[in-house]
Amino acid sequence: MTVLDDLDRRLLAALREDGRAPVASLARTLGVARATVNSRIDRLVASGIIVGFSVRVRDELEPLAIHAISLIEVEGRTTDDVIFGLRGMPEVIALHTTNGGWDLVAELRTENLAEFDRVLGRIRSIDGVVNSETSLLLSSVLR
Repeated sequence: MTVLDDLDRRLLAALREDGRAPVASLARTLGVARATVNSRIDRLVASGIIVGFSVRVRDELEPLAIHAISLIEVEGRTTDDVIFGLRGMPEVIALHTTNGGWDLVAELRTENLAEFDRVLGRIRSIDGVVNSETSLLLSSVLR
């Protein structure tokens, strides 16, 4: 497993802020050579620490989008089957295992409430899902 040093962590933080930042800009910000930034990014990608680059869209640019967090309780040892079922749903944009009273946390995104209702029904109908609690995300106050 790759051990992250301070430069790796600062580079990851800069990429989280702007994943499209030019290498020259990153090098200036971090106080290192461009070749160092390139090799660090290559190493972080090759080791699987960086799994991809994505675009974040400002919430107000998607005013009709429904965002929610769904807490899911799974029966017995069916977690892998439930995860498999949830992975096939394009409305599930993130999925996490967790501890405590819930087994999985899913981040959901739909275009409208009718679609959101259908997604909740599909989640609840997955074999192994015994309970769920979902909360709509109304506004983001910190990112």
